[in-house]
Amino acid sequence: MSDFDWMQLLNPEFYITMTIGGVKIGLWIVLFIVFAETGLFAGFFLPGDSLLFLAGIYSRDLIENFTIIESDLINVTLLALLVAIAGIFGNMIGYWFGSKSGYYLYKKEDSFFWKKKYLIQSKDFFERYGGKAIIFARFLPVVRTFAPIVAGIVTMDKKKFMFYNILSSFLWSFILIFSGHYLYGLFLEKFDIDLKHHIEKIIIIIILVSTLPVVLKMIKKHPKEGSEN
Repeated sequence: MSDFDWMQLLNPEFYITMTIGGVKIGLWIVLFIVFAETGLFAGFFLPGDSLLFLAGIYSRDLIENFTIIESDLINVTLLALLVAIAGIFGNMIGYWFGSKSGYYLYKKEDSFFWKKKYLIQSKDFFERYGGKAIIFARFLPVVRTFAPIVAGIVTMDKKKFMFYNILSSFLWSFILIFSGHYLYGLFLEKFDIDLKHHIEKIIIIIILVSTLPVVLKMIKKHPKEGSEN
């Protein structure tokens, strides 16, 4: 245990390739992380977008955790479907949690696992975009964790919530997993580049792309605040 590198916990590949006693459990870890990130308010620090992109690269290995399927298309489709279902159930739990404990969350003191500012930011984001916020939030770190909770707090219509919940989960999982899977094949075939050897760069790029909308929003907001003073 003394040789364990705790920095591995920040690398999505660590979870995807995880084994216990020689048994591959990466698929179950991926599904749990997706569920936790979208269903548990403590899940905002877990890898999301980069995890799904890398899962697409390792789709065959992950599916082989429980079955052998020869078809490459079926492997990646089944993986995206399982991830989408995990995301749907995660959001459902988040919505239920928000509807039951909204008042408590606003009164809760900050801790390592809980920052009230994230809840307030998500509420503002939700009020601006309405039901579409559920879709946008899927592609934004932190916000996607709190969006279903905020939907529950503001008692969003359940049918409307479920529609956007299902749609956003399928878009998120299929876009990222299929992108990872087929870009890996494209780079390997056309450029002889194995993306598995560039995991760190991929993670950095995905983090930058996924956080860019938030950064741009902050940059556009500050000049307006300055002009009022």
